[in-house]
Amino acid sequence: MTTNLNTLVTALYVKIDDEWADLARLPGRPPKLSHSELLCLAVMQAMLGFPCEARWLRHVRAHYRDMFPFIPQDSGYNKRLRAALPQVKRVIRLMANDTDYWHDTVWITDSTPVPCGMSRPTVKR
Repeated sequence: MTTNLNTLVTALYVKIDDEWADLARLPGRPPKLSHSELLCLAVMQAMLGFPCEARWLRHVRAHYRDMFPFIPQDSGYNKRLRAALPQVKRVIRLMANDTDYWHDTVWITDSTPVPCGMSRPTVKR
């Protein structure tokens, strides 16, 4: 078993590209960053836990420049990502559907304690 992240990114891109192969091409000049590459970047950002898009794009430029020949600026990435939100949701659901836990009857929940009732009158009660 290989633990190379580049292999995972390649497999993710192939899966997304196969799923969206029938996506109609719009007339005009093709974009420098394909729709499949954009979705792959978005899913990678979610999987690797980068909440900040600017920090994520800096990380991609530093570590994945050879895999993505064109990496857009922050505003261009943000605009295209917002426009592709329904597709991003479908791809994440597609990825989750491939796991064993999707059809499991046991749900995994977060048990992080949430502070509540911290106001002064509530504490006095």
